[in-house]
Amino acid sequence: MDLAFTPEEQSFREEVRTWVQANLPKDIAHKVHNALRLTRGDMQNWAKILGKKGWLGFGWPKEFGGPGWTAVQKHLFEEECALAGAPRIIPFGPVMVAPVIMAFGNAEQQKRFLPGIASGEVWWSQGYSEPGSGSDLASVKTRAERVGDKYIVNGQKTWTTLGQYGDWMFNLVRTSTEGKPQTGISFLLLDMKSPGVTVRPIKLLDGECEVNEVFFDNVEVPAENLIGEENKGWTYAKHLLSHERTNIADVNRSKRELERLKRIAKREGVWDDQRFRDQIALLEVDIVALEMLVLRVLSNEKSGKNSLDIAGLLKIKGSEIQQRYGELMMLAAGPFALPFIEEAMEAGWQGNFPGGETANAPLASTYFNLRKTTIYGGSNEVQRNIVAQTVLG
Repeated sequence: MDLAFTPEEQSFREEVRTWVQANLPKDIAHKVHNALRLTRGDMQNWAKILGKKGWLGFGWPKEFGGPGWTAVQKHLFEEECALAGAPRIIPFGPVMVAPVIMAFGNAEQQKRFLPGIASGEVWWSQGYSEPGSGSDLASVKTRAERVGDKYIVNGQKTWTTLGQYGDWMFNLVRTSTEGKPQTGISFLLLDMKSPGVTVRPIKLLDGECEVNEVFFDNVEVPAENLIGEENKGWTYAKHLLSHERTNIADVNRSKRELERLKRIAKREGVWDDQRFRDQIALLEVDIVALEMLVLRVLSNEKSGKNSLDIAGLLKIKGSEIQQRYGELMMLAAGPFALPFIEEAMEAGWQGNFPGGETANAPLASTYFNLRKTTIYGGSNEVQRNIVAQTVLG
């Protein structure tokens, strides 16, 4: 296992760094570095900039219009984007559904859907979780009944991240109740502008409407939007989830937020507190360990080995690290991290007094928001069971 980057890979890193610094809008980078609210326009603007360069589908093979990068190049690209303050690529289109369409969709579906994903023009949402189906995803109840050349969809999805912005949604729907629950699920692509689709935002602890409920009332979906075979959707869903859980680890964002934590600690006067600095050091050790695990996965991929077995382990460690840096930022700012006023966060300040700096305004919001990380994408408790069965045996 070789974890050192080759000269060619280091040269590639420099190329990416130079391009990102030249093309990332400064106002967007400022928002990211200070954890201020990103609008849909901010996120989609960066996606379109990447799309124009041909880098939004950074993990795509050349045959589908991607750059054909190696696993290491993809890692370096994500790292340089994160450190520069680029918004995280909204993964539902380019990272999640696109690989499913490439692997299991037909040529017509690939021609129809992939260009809009690659350009950043079409915003995709994920229709997986339901009120009674989260980590136990095989129990989905949203029903799709075949009637002629279309499906009639009825049911509800929940925790749909940024669904209020969605143009299209990929859905797990139940097309059969016979046999095991997994055998009656199909993978359906649905236009969110279709009659009968209702999106209801859910306001979270941090005051944001990041997630949504989505209701389907006799929604007509052309049968040509079915990916692969009917009742085989569970196979496609597992393929997608492996990409999602690896993506959730997000070690590159953690490296950027570690530097933000250090800045806050120095400004708030706790950097010289040996006990507090010990906590930062422990966090940094865990981030480095997570990065080594990611590089180990990449090294295995270079040699043709499949490392998706440990995708759950990456998710567990990555999500716990995100919660820890959020907590330490709150502790560093002390009482000045406690006020949570949406207007103050939007304006970037809490008041003209010591502790009222821009960086303190969103700390409570960040802390509240990161409570979700150990739950979404398959709760960590369930992931530990999966890791125990698939890795430890």
